[in-house]
Amino acid sequence: MNARLIKTEADHAAALARIDAIFGARPDTPDGDELELLVHLVEAYEGAHHAIEPPDPIEAIRFRMEQDRLKQTDLTPFIGSKSKVSEVLSGKRPLSLAMIRALHKGLGIPAHVLIQEPGKTLSPVYEGVNWQDFPLAEMIKRQWFPDFKGRVKDLCERAEEVLGPLLFPGGSDCRETALAARRHVRRGSAHDDHALWAWQARVLQLAGTWELGAYDAKAMTPDFIRSVVCLSGLDDGPVQARRLLASAGVGVVVLHYLPGTHLDGAAMLRHDGHPIVAVTLRYDRLDNFWFTLAHELAHVVLHLARGDTSTFMDDLEAKPSSDNLEQEADNLAANSLIPAEEWRRARVVQAPTEVNIRELAVRTRVHPAIVAGRIRFERGNYRILNHMVGRRAVRRLFPAYRCGEAA
Repeated sequence: MNARLIKTEADHAAALARIDAIFGARPDTPDGDELELLVHLVEAYEGAHHAIEPPDPIEAIRFRMEQDRLKQTDLTPFIGSKSKVSEVLSGKRPLSLAMIRALHKGLGIPAHVLIQEPGKTLSPVYEGVNWQDFPLAEMIKRQWFPDFKGRVKDLCERAEEVLGPLLFPGGSDCRETALAARRHVRRGSAHDDHALWAWQARVLQLAGTWELGAYDAKAMTPDFIRSVVCLSGLDDGPVQARRLLASAGVGVVVLHYLPGTHLDGAAMLRHDGHPIVAVTLRYDRLDNFWFTLAHELAHVVLHLARGDTSTFMDDLEAKPSSDNLEQEADNLAANSLIPAEEWRRARVVQAPTEVNIRELAVRTRVHPAIVAGRIRFERGNYRILNHMVGRRAVRRLFPAYRCGEAA
């Protein structure tokens, strides 16, 4: 038996000739064993050098049309308008994954023939997703997809390619989680679940590439929050706070809220376990910024650092929450900003003068806006002390922050 590896076309031809010569050999004989080995060698060589290319996807569609006697108009349920069908069949418009999914399901054309990208498949996680439920126009306006050029209808058509990586990172089916199974939403107004999902996904996308310092859950204590809040007295306190938190392994994303979310802030975990705090600057005031930041850090200290993997999304205009986790965060945030004992004995509680506000701010080492904001909240009167709450003093500290953009 002279069978050997087939390396050239000459070897291939010789092997085929030998197969023809011994084709009738009986099994378990020397010629039979040689025949079996040659067949395997030829199959291996042809698989590596004579692989059959899959048919062209457009030709596959035309073949199915011919088989089923379909007209171009019969393809509109799968491709879209008559003009889109014409553009696809003429090669002027590429097939989107949504079209491929519809053609595969409706006409039975193999998905791998239509995709023609090595390793690319139709992911089951996108089955049944109604992309129009998301605030697509707003996402386009805010340039969340810089490489995408088009309108809402174009984004719907290419949603799997463009939105898929944002909403289903890593191809994971996070639909149930994203739609509140593991999300605490502090509600003040009716909210849009899909807008919340998109906003949260964008926060994690932005924070996903950041280099953060080493994170030690045991270091997340009320004293840690207090050390962050004491930066409020600096002119660029919010910026310094973000730097300090990053060095401690906690990312802070500044991202405008989406319509329908009514958010002030959120706290969540990144894929690697680092806590991420997000603030929307919905109200451009120092008192609002520092309470929001303290509240979200309270979720980190009390919940995320203790093993809770929930996402907390907060509308802090809401009435005091009946959710115990939110009550805990409220209490720790308030006490971190102004210690309870200091507030109880402060003259400003009874006499909210500017002098008393500044006196308590100095004693507790926080910005006067925090004291003024506490007075407004306790009295339920947001028309007083407007000049002391740091209006229009936060957004200017984040030059990259414009309506809809992140900083």
